Amino acid sequence: MSVTKPPAACLIGWPAAHSRSPLIHHYWLRTLGIEGGYSIEAIPPEGFAEFVLHLSTHGFVGANVTIPHKERALALSKPDERASAVGAANTLWYEGDELRSTNTDIEGFINNLDACAPGWDRAEDALVLGAGGASRAVVFGLLERGIKSVHLANRTIERARALADQFGAHVHPVAWETVEDVLPRAGLLVNTTSLGMHGQPPLQIDVGLLPDNAVVADLVYVPLETPLLAAARARGLKVADGLGMLLHQAVRGFELWFGQRPKVTPELRELVEADLKGA
Repeated sequence: MSVTKPPAACLIGWPAAHSRSPLIHHYWLRTLGIEGGYSIEAIPPEGFAEFVLHLSTHGFVGANVTIPHKERALALSKPDERASAVGAANTLWYEGDELRSTNTDIEGFINNLDACAPGWDRAEDALVLGAGGASRAVVFGLLERGIKSVHLANRTIERARALADQFGAHVHPVAWETVEDVLPRAGLLVNTTSLGMHGQPPLQIDVGLLPDNAVVADLVYVPLETPLLAAARARGLKVADGLGMLLHQAVRGFELWFGQRPKVTPELRELVEADLKGA
């Protein structure tokens, strides 16, 4: 009699040991009473293709993918519209024998905003700082929700221009030194750069120039409250932090692998917060 092993997923990265994903998924498996597993697989770039193309042979029903593998994951799978638009995949699963991929950073960002600042999408203008992979997910999500004008600021304006060309007329590249000109009309400010992260240079932005009803989001979650979010809170503005996005982006992968849609609860957030503070 053959024994069916419980489904297992993993996080593939290089390095990957710092990830909080196992903590999140094990919490959901436990609270939902699902037999299953989630592990970290540290796979170097030269071994990534072999590992992903034989994911089920390695015992996995799917995977999260993190730096530096997201673009390769897209190329080695059948991506959905979101992964294709962002140019990177962070979630893999099987439909039959076919390896599919998506990018859940988009819904992680948007669903976290919905939870923290309901009505944020009434803003007509958004200002997004940074033009990397995370920025692409944010811009896609904002346009999908109907934000009319997304101003994209990057220290290298050519990167902002390239991203604006890809997304069309609603995205406007902004020179980093002229950001203050945009702030007074930005109903939403989003930091997708590493500025303000522990060990990185500070982000020099005057939140005092934002409208009184503006919402401020920061994708950085170490520290939990960045100087940008602290300044925004001090002004009485609504904020959405990077930890919220991390939790919300994990929901869909879990549902695809284990068949139940988990919830982001205060208890889960407290668990991950305590882990981050103890790091």
